[in-house]
Amino acid sequence: MPKTIIVGGYGPGISNAVAERFGKEGFSVALVARNADRLATGVKALQAKGIRAEAFPADLAQPDAVRTLVTKVREKLGPITVLQWTAYSGGAGDLTKASTAEIRGVFDVAVAGLLAAIQESLPDLREQKGAVLVTNGGLGFFDPQVDAMGVAWNAMGLSMANSAKHKLVRLLAEKLRPDGVYVGEVMVTGTVKGTAFDSGNATLDPAMIGGKFWDLYQARKDTTVVV
Repeated sequence: MPKTIIVGGYGPGISNAVAERFGKEGFSVALVARNADRLATGVKALQAKGIRAEAFPADLAQPDAVRTLVTKVREKLGPITVLQWTAYSGGAGDLTKASTAEIRGVFDVAVAGLLAAIQESLPDLREQKGAVLVTNGGLGFFDPQVDAMGVAWNAMGLSMANSAKHKLVRLLAEKLRPDGVYVGEVMVTGTVKGTAFDSGNATLDPAMIGGKFWDLYQARKDTTVVV
């Protein structure tokens, strides 16, 4: 049976590595982001490696747009086997000054958009015994040192969103397990090479993280893996 993966929040780094890994395993790949030029470049690179890939520009902070996106992917590439979510918002860095719109924005991407994608994909995921794979960040951990980092880095909104996403993953893993749908996350605790955050000192190889997602999908056992 043909298999399709949606890669939500496509860009250089983790999402590109996931797209390549799953594409090499025979998945058709739907790349999703707001930046159409970035998507076109990604599609061209994947196709050059013999991977079937298509671009689907969309704002993943808009639940209605996300639902429409899933329908378009299904029509173009077939039923959704895997939903992979790397999208995030770095807004509301200082919670003492952030506007209500900024605060909502980080949750619109991390929670509302992700949930809309899961709900719209769920009939396919259940039928195919598929998976939801989420990229998350270590700033979401409950730890005094982590909290201090979130404040020092002006990443308080992202920290909150990561915590909410971590709980969402674990709740849905429990809820969907009886349906045969696997839900898991990779918690990234360092800087990934080749991304906008890499100032030359990054230590994490995106291909390694892409491999972790493939391993999670194959084993369907651990809900959270930390790298």
